Amino acid sequence: MNHLLPIVIGFLLDLCLGDPSRMPHPVIGMGRLISRLERWLRRDGQTPGEAYRAGLLLWLIVVSVSGSLCALVIFLATAIHPIAGLVVESILCWQVLATRSLVTETKKVEQPLLSGDLPAARRAVSMIVGRDTESLSAEGVTKAAVETVAENTSDGIVAPLLFLILGGAPLGIAYKAVNTMDSMIGYIDEPYTYFGRFAARADDFFNYLPARLSALIMLIAGLLLGLDGRQGWRVFRRDRYKHASPNSAQTESVMAGLLRVQLAGDATYGGHIHHKPFIGDPLRPIEPRDIDRSCRVAVATALLTMLLFGSLTLLVL
Repeated sequence: MNHLLPIVIGFLLDLCLGDPSRMPHPVIGMGRLISRLERWLRRDGQTPGEAYRAGLLLWLIVVSVSGSLCALVIFLATAIHPIAGLVVESILCWQVLATRSLVTETKKVEQPLLSGDLPAARRAVSMIVGRDTESLSAEGVTKAAVETVAENTSDGIVAPLLFLILGGAPLGIAYKAVNTMDSMIGYIDEPYTYFGRFAARADDFFNYLPARLSALIMLIAGLLLGLDGRQGWRVFRRDRYKHASPNSAQTESVMAGLLRVQLAGDATYGGHIHHKPFIGDPLRPIEPRDIDRSCRVAVATALLTMLLFGSLTLLVL
């Protein structure tokens, strides 16, 4: 119960308050550490092997320092008083999760779409996706937002909860470091082709199980919300590997099926078109309201995940 309590408190804080913007955030510290170590470890003229080993060393340092520092802070706070330890660990669990912030930032895309302000919608979606957004149609903006909700339901909600349950805030923070490393250096283009390869593969590894759990829990959440669970299951079975990442299409396929829309397809990154297969069937045109529907699926998935993991933890205890 002692292990579960700070997770539940952190989950509720995240659900009610979102990102603690006025509070120092671990991800900011991770980003600064990654940038400084990268300047030291990544150098021009490295062979592919040297670049790979340098990236591996960077990954090991950042992940181990992040998890260890978190454990130390909790230990010191608990040594002062058990309540202080509970408060600190609850805050750290809160900072690992992203349910409220995912919904808040995505809804910023829906609002201008509903009012017909496409330029504002493009600006809003550019804050949450990596693709070029300047020439996206309203349909393209909507698809990008829904895809982001689907993918981040795993990366920002289910996966962090799983690692929090398995190892408390230290393991949750370590997972966040894995995720941050992939976001910053896990690219196939130079100069990160070899330097960031381990970070990208590690992120795929650590998200392998959470992505599949997320898809199944999301399917149940969609059924409870009255969405098309049969289509969600059908598209999941057919399209869950239609992505360069082994994990991203797991939840995207379920979301596409639940909403009865088609996601993915070609996208432009850095001025270059990337050809991607479609996910789902266009049983109806995608519309701005699908952003709200996808957000409701994400929140329902978060609640079901917390209930499931919490119940299993209590049974084990």
